[in-house]
Amino acid sequence: MPVRLPPLTERPSRILLEAIIDYAGLFPPASLDMARAVRNFAHYRAGGAGWMLGRFVCPASRLAEFSAAADPLLPRDAGAIPWLLSVTGSGDLHADLEAITAFNERHRVCFEECGARVDSYEAKVGSVAEIMALHDALPRSFHAWLEVPIVTDPSELLEAIAKVGRFAKMRTGGTVAEAFPSKQHIVDFLRALLTYDVRAKATAGLHHPLCGTYRLTYEPEAATCRMFGFLNVLLAAAVIANGGTDTLAVQAIEEARVSSLEFSETHLVWHAGDGPIAIARHTLQQVREHMIVSIGSCSFTEPVDESRALGWI
Repeated sequence: MPVRLPPLTERPSRILLEAIIDYAGLFPPASLDMARAVRNFAHYRAGGAGWMLGRFVCPASRLAEFSAAADPLLPRDAGAIPWLLSVTGSGDLHADLEAITAFNERHRVCFEECGARVDSYEAKVGSVAEIMALHDALPRSFHAWLEVPIVTDPSELLEAIAKVGRFAKMRTGGTVAEAFPSKQHIVDFLRALLTYDVRAKATAGLHHPLCGTYRLTYEPEAATCRMFGFLNVLLAAAVIANGGTDTLAVQAIEEARVSSLEFSETHLVWHAGDGPIAIARHTLQQVREHMIVSIGSCSFTEPVDESRALGWI
């Protein structure tokens, strides 16, 4: 399993949000330097919302830089849980694998530097042949997240990913308005995940819980656009897993009303236009285990603080 999910006795909000955020502070729009991003990760990991934190996302070319910045902060106690890293590909798979192997070996053999491990690799693919080539080259023990274009029908690529037992990745935004796919594109991707039984992560433009108009960057005068919320993506996946229609899933993607969502002890209740829809814990567990495993975000504080303000955590 890519993540350890809590037992079904937990509240639905905990099931949905456990280890949900892969921290990508090095990437736009945050674009932090390595030292700051690493310090943030250590701080978040030790904080009260650390259970929402997943992996540290790092370019393969910067793994040595990560080690230099992280060595003083890595866990060293016997039995400590190591930091897990997801590495983004440079386009040179051979060089990336060499860097990953060297990193893992360094942190494996040296007792005082054993607190980190790369176990995931992320790369873009545009054809079945590229999927097969990456699958053949990557160790089977790696979680390989293969980013597919979703503005065209992703079915063929997701079917190929399913056949080789790898995972998919969906890009849901960026720093320009043109980078955001349509609501229907996201729903088509989620539907295909269920059809082909493929796990995936979503990344970019998902700093906030619910759909709304937000700044594209952190610059004071930055342009704004309509962005999706990470809970919108999870809610749409849950609607589909619960047997809902694509039309209903599109409504979930564009839901912006805080009052429409209610977490009880056993259900997530969405007060949709046609009436309340109750989604049970086991369906939410299915979403996290078999559909959306994680969300990539260059901010951890925004998802946590806004979820807390809404009373979800």
